[in-house]
Amino acid sequence: MAAQADAARLIVQALEAEGVEYVFGIPGEENIHFVDALKDSSIRYVLVRHEQGAAFMAEIYGRLTGKAGVASATLGPGAINLQLGVADATTNSTPVVAITAQVGLDRIYKESHQVVDLVSLFRPITKWSELAPSARALPELIRKAFKTAQTERPGAVYLAIPEDVESAPVPGGLRPLPVNVVRPQDPSPAQIARAADILATARRPIVLAGHGATRAGAAQALVRFSERLGLPVATTFNGKGVFPDDHRHALGAVGFMRHDYVNFGFDEADVLISVGYELQEFDPVKINPERDKKIIHIHRFPAEVDDHYPVAVGVHGDISRSLHVLADAVHRRFEINGTGEKVRRLLREELEQGRSEGGFPLSPRRVVADIREAMGREDIVLADTGAVKMWMARMYPTYEPNTMLVSNGLSSMGFAVPGALAAKLAYPRRRVLAATGDGAFLMNSQELETAVRERVPFVVLVWVDDAYGLIEWKMDLELGRDSNVSFGNPDFVKYAESFGARGYRIESADELLPTLRKALADDVVSVIAVPVDYSANLELTDKLGELTGPF
Repeated sequence: MAAQADAARLIVQALEAEGVEYVFGIPGEENIHFVDALKDSSIRYVLVRHEQGAAFMAEIYGRLTGKAGVASATLGPGAINLQLGVADATTNSTPVVAITAQVGLDRIYKESHQVVDLVSLFRPITKWSELAPSARALPELIRKAFKTAQTERPGAVYLAIPEDVESAPVPGGLRPLPVNVVRPQDPSPAQIARAADILATARRPIVLAGHGATRAGAAQALVRFSERLGLPVATTFNGKGVFPDDHRHALGAVGFMRHDYVNFGFDEADVLISVGYELQEFDPVKINPERDKKIIHIHRFPAEVDDHYPVAVGVHGDISRSLHVLADAVHRRFEINGTGEKVRRLLREELEQGRSEGGFPLSPRRVVADIREAMGREDIVLADTGAVKMWMARMYPTYEPNTMLVSNGLSSMGFAVPGALAAKLAYPRRRVLAATGDGAFLMNSQELETAVRERVPFVVLVWVDDAYGLIEWKMDLELGRDSNVSFGNPDFVKYAESFGARGYRIESADELLPTLRKALADDVVSVIAVPVDYSANLELTDKLGELTGPF
């Protein structure tokens, strides 16, 4: 067998220097030296069944660990297949490094087989996109890729490595660069003083915690801030868990398509303290429709410009430090009104209603209630995009950061199954559940084979309604009828078993919870198909549409 190419070894050494544990991908003819070099390294190459799955795995790994997940593919079609997950990572502020092959420099400049300008294709969906022009450039380019991906605001980056660069000899003495970590700065005292002045005269401030607060590890600081000042806290869908839903100051998650219970807390507020919130998480018009709230923006970078998000003062720096210093600078405590308790009571009542609903197919409320009953406080649920996400994000009580994951930047379907594999690799001692609609499940269900082969156990709960349920919901809501949303499904039990996984079919409401508990305890790859009655969708939006305030 031919010796490994020096440049391929150098790439792998640079990845090891960055602390990379996994590379998710599919090899191609043009990057065989790289894949072969990984075989002799400390890095585990996870062979997937579709490049889209590799990108989603890298994204969820990056989201849970804060270290850039790495996705690899060949040139042309393989690289292009990565793009959905790469774009999802960028819009969800998650560090990912995508590395693909490219044709050799000897023909990239002309019309030739499989030549596509990949750097230009990836540029709009990444923080940085580049092609390695030589083996000598690789240490600098790989260090820059990881530094760029992981520095706030994090996102995906892309590096193309031409075939002849990957197989080139490396100049003597060339080594990976040392890793330097960008440290967040302390907040400006002037910014803190301005924010404290706003709170000194505020009547009813409210806190909105987003995904950035989770990334910053600011959960404890956020609880202290809320308790010290007596402030209610709502989260975005992406921020669920950064403030525990069983805390007496919790308002729940905001972002539903209708004016939900939690929105009444924002209706009453005159000051919005947003902590780690990013506008891609949801449109700020939903919480500041009249543009009349004073906004204190606490994050590690300035806010995007939006007419409904006029920032009165931006506190930029380490989020935990900012919260601690601001709490100490405000010499008053606010009185929590009854809105928060009413919101929590209404959500508890929905969950209790779900526990008692025995109809079949199951109501979404029953499914959410049984998932919550089966999962521990630190176990991880990934709720795929669709009606599943709406029910889970609204109702699923979440107590720890990063234990209920959704895609709310790009809202991509199909991320939950590959993402569950990555979540289990990141946290092997936690139980992991992918909650997905039947439409989203079949978009990346081939990764069941990857999970079985790699012996990475998790449970997939497929909500079966034989339709793209969220689109049907939206059509019925706005048009009064729906069309072109229904489809057929395979036998999900046989389908799971054909991959070597275990399959379960729920045939009564009382079967779901014991089946969930058994599948989670068995610690193997399992698929549970549960028929869901989505007639509750319109019931919910009609109910919320009739709500009037103030609470």
